[in-house]
Amino acid sequence: MASQNRVTPSAEGLAASARAASGKGLPPVHQWNPPDCGDLDMRIARDGTWYYLGTPIGRFELVKLFSSILRKDGERYVLVTPVEKVGIKVDDAPFVAQDFEAEGQGEAQVLRFETHVGDVTTAGPDAPIRVVRDPETGEPSPYVLVRDNLEALIDRKSFYRLVELGTDHDVNGTSWFGLWSSGSFFPIILSEELPR
Repeated sequence: MASQNRVTPSAEGLAASARAASGKGLPPVHQWNPPDCGDLDMRIARDGTWYYLGTPIGRFELVKLFSSILRKDGERYVLVTPVEKVGIKVDDAPFVAQDFEAEGQGEAQVLRFETHVGDVTTAGPDAPIRVVRDPETGEPSPYVLVRDNLEALIDRKSFYRLVELGTDHDVNGTSWFGLWSSGSFFPIILSEELPR
C-alpha cells in the first residue's frame, strides 16, 4: 500500500487553492468538507489586521481572499478550501464594520454596514446586531452578523453614530434603548441605565 505524503499547510498553498476555487461571489465553503490539516500561525487582531507568522499581511487582495474562505466551525475559526482546512486564531470578531449607511427612520429604518474587507451586510432578522458589555467596565462591544456565524465588530466611530439613531422601545414589558433595522429592533442598553 502506497503511503500518502502529508502536506504542511501554508498561507501560499491556501491562497493558491482559494484562487483556484474562486468564481463569482463567495466560495461555497459551507459545502466543503476537506481533511483537517491542523492549525496555521495566522491571526486576526481585534482591529481587523491579519497576521501570518507574526507579521501583518500587507496586501489587501490577499486578506480579502483569505476572508472569503473563512468559516466558523463551532468555536473554531478555519480557512477552508476544497482540499484542506486549517485553524486560525481570531482575537475577537473576524471582521470590523468600518462604516454604515442608514435609510429611513423609526421602524422603517435600514442599516447597511461595510466591513474592512468590503463585505456588505444589512442588519435585520438574518443579520442581527448585538452588544456585549464588559462586566467590569461596562464598555460596549457591538457586533453585526456578516455571514454564516461570522460577525463584524462595529468600530467606535460607527457605534457613536448609531447611538444617535437609537430610540427607546418596549421589549417584553421592559424599556430598552436600541436600533431599528429592516423591521427588527436590536436592544443596546436598558433605557434606565442610559446616561441622559
